[in-house]
Amino acid sequence: MQNKNDKRTRLKKKIRVKISGTEARPRLTVFRSNKFIYAQVINDAIGKTLAQASDLPRLGKAGVKLTKGSKTERAKEVGRMIAEACVKMKIKKVVFDRNAFKYTGRIKLVADAARSNGLEF
Repeated sequence: MQNKNDKRTRLKKKIRVKISGTEARPRLTVFRSNKFIYAQVINDAIGKTLAQASDLPRLGKAGVKLTKGSKTERAKEVGRMIAEACVKMKIKKVVFDRNAFKYTGRIKLVADAARSNGLEF
């Protein structure tokens, strides 16, 4: 009997065969834990993380703790932050990798916030 994480890992490998980030279209991957949400933009051709954003309990650049608010509000904020970081680096188009999570809830909120702040995928 497989547990939920084993199933997600198997699905993740299956998805990653089809999706990869390039120089022109890096991969935007989202990871969701029970408490936090993380987003990274990765160029798989050279194996380098170009930008990252999360809602970990640390002070942001504006000096505001990002753990305030509900998890859905923080997911929207992470989507906005990753989009701003990409626009700053002149990255407009990305490939979205939902990391074997269902495209609902916080995963969808990150994607929608990134789209509304200038990313295309």
